[in-house]
Amino acid sequence: MKKKKFILSGNFLISMLLLQACAAGPCYPLKHPELAHRTTAGAKLGKDTKGTSVSEPQTSDSRVFVYKPDGSLQCGMGKGIPPEEMEKELEGIKVYSRENRPDGKMHIQVCGSPTGQVNVYEIPASSLKEAEKRGFKKFEP
Repeated sequence: MKKKKFILSGNFLISMLLLQACAAGPCYPLKHPELAHRTTAGAKLGKDTKGTSVSEPQTSDSRVFVYKPDGSLQCGMGKGIPPEEMEKELEGIKVYSRENRPDGKMHIQVCGSPTGQVNVYEIPASSLKEAEKRGFKKFEP
């Protein structure tokens, strides 16, 4: 009986360590590391007098991320729409950055099913409603 308690405690400890590791940043490598400094609210990160990272208050040009599935299918049965091409759907909305990345959700592994790849765009927060009308959803990285 004590052995089972130790195993459960060990699994719990490992799970907590993994959760803590992922809380500090992405648990998978970024395709575009130069975008890693961006935040969902558009707040700029700075350093206080002790060198600790802090958030500056949001400005009127706050930004949000929106996404739309790229249409790619597993086993190469459907090619995805490149972010540059899909960006045309956001015509009239300022786009600060774009990236194709996994949506972070679990997906069934069957040929012909969606891959979970999405095109993500950084836009002004004031344009979120317009982007949603065009089929995009707010993305929480």
